[in-house]
Amino acid sequence: MSLQRNPPDGAPSPQQLPDGLMDEQRRAAAVEEAVHQLSLHLSGHRRWFVLTGAGCSTESGIPAYRDETGAWRHKPPIQLHEFMGSESVRRRYWARSFVGFPRVHRALPNAAHHALAQLERQDRVRLLVTQNVDLLHQKAGSQNVIDLHGQLAWVACLGCRSLIERERVQHWLAANNPTLFAHDGAPDPDQRDASGHALAPDGDAQLALDVSGLQIPPCPSCGGLLKPNVVFFGETVPPQKVRDSYAALEEADAVLVVGSSLAVFSGYRFVRRAAELRKPIVVVNSGMTRADALAQLKLSGPCGALLDGALQLLSPGAA
Repeated sequence: MSLQRNPPDGAPSPQQLPDGLMDEQRRAAAVEEAVHQLSLHLSGHRRWFVLTGAGCSTESGIPAYRDETGAWRHKPPIQLHEFMGSESVRRRYWARSFVGFPRVHRALPNAAHHALAQLERQDRVRLLVTQNVDLLHQKAGSQNVIDLHGQLAWVACLGCRSLIERERVQHWLAANNPTLFAHDGAPDPDQRDASGHALAPDGDAQLALDVSGLQIPPCPSCGGLLKPNVVFFGETVPPQKVRDSYAALEEADAVLVVGSSLAVFSGYRFVRRAAELRKPIVVVNSGMTRADALAQLKLSGPCGALLDGALQLLSPGAA
């Protein structure tokens, strides 16, 4: 775990805490100091703009896209132009997502989600913008949430624009592809990455199956092309969501980033704008981020433990 404190108008001056070889006593002291610093920053500002990424959900069993250095943990996700332009790619997507979706759908909020929901109940969160599609913030009780990249629980028809519950599509896939999915539903172990992850935050799963015969689900209303109601890589975030996020950022006193490397512009834009507005930025993430040099405080460690610990130090009436 490491702690980095950057002066608001100066170059980064990271302070490295003892590494993994330190004994348990020193490790506990490092965590305690990180929690203390986070609680001080949280208590110092009343209205927070919160931005979360895949690292916020890893403790719920949903792996992140990237490792601590920002490199892909597994094969890059399907791009929008690939999904739209190739029926074979769509077959591959629906087959892999059929296997991966249940794990995301059944996932439960972890300590990070619950801590952020509690901060909202304490009226400390102006808006929570998440890059995740798993609905775990809502399951934890957060109400003022913008799902920047959509929600995996829904599927959209690109023809009539209707929305269909993903579970309905899941049942259709199972009923119309009984032979293809007559296995145990688990991703093939040989397809796991070096960390043992077979899933991605969008419910994608690595499979060693021949999907050439897959029946692709059509829209039940018009027979049109269905697409998960999420923003694919290479796709534009809905403009209204961006405008609403920027408006909340303008009204916020400070920015808290949780579990995001900010490698993609869709989330990084808000941190960059906060820096332009000279708003304090706090980053909690296991690994490097694109905004490390912009942060007044950077904590590298488990999001749940750090947020929950800081919350315990905050009294509901603290400023």
